[in-house]
Amino acid sequence: MTSELPEMRASDAERERIAEVLREAVAEGRLRMEEFEQRLDAAYRARTHGELEPLVRDLPAPGGAAVAPVAGGRPRTGSMARWPDRVGRPATSRGAFAFWGGFSRRGHWTVSRVFTAFAMWGGGEIDLREANFEDGEVVIRCFAIMGGMQVTVPPELNVEVRGIGIMGGFGERAKDDGDPAPDAPRVRITGLALMGGVGVEHKRSKAEKQRLRNAERPSLEKGDREA
Repeated sequence: MTSELPEMRASDAERERIAEVLREAVAEGRLRMEEFEQRLDAAYRARTHGELEPLVRDLPAPGGAAVAPVAGGRPRTGSMARWPDRVGRPATSRGAFAFWGGFSRRGHWTVSRVFTAFAMWGGGEIDLREANFEDGEVVIRCFAIMGGMQVTVPPELNVEVRGIGIMGGFGERAKDDGDPAPDAPRVRITGLALMGGVGVEHKRSKAEKQRLRNAERPSLEKGDREA
């Protein structure tokens, strides 16, 4: 990331992008944990581009792959990236466990080819809207015993739900409009809900909704001028 205006104020999305680069770097062994923690803390405290740039100057783009650019030369990440750019990253999490408690996987993380989640007398959240994927074919196995899990996916993701509910529920609920993209990963969600529940919801992230609104705004303004 380079900027001709180092004193320009950094946005939350830009700070999160730097954090994602740092997470990928520690997962690949490019950073020691101590360095990662120091840089991550500095990223979230940064106020300008000039403070963010040095934190990733010696690191490659996440996954070592090129990332689609956005306005101002900044790369797209998370839900803003093209689907092929979100596939093939090193996994940052392969499972989750909750017993009388909870777990959460959300934001910029990389789901493994097979991800197993277990919750007993507790709950969990698995959010794929900003996630990357280790492979184009992913299996998420959810086991909820007297507990619950919520899986949130973007509308464009190819999702197949094949879970079993015994004295509980294992189901899918569509909310936001959108058709699966042909180049998006295929995610199969399986498992068991015993006296508990596993819910799968299709929903856009706030950042993605804002991006779509920003993309539609020029067309609306043009239509107003023509009218």
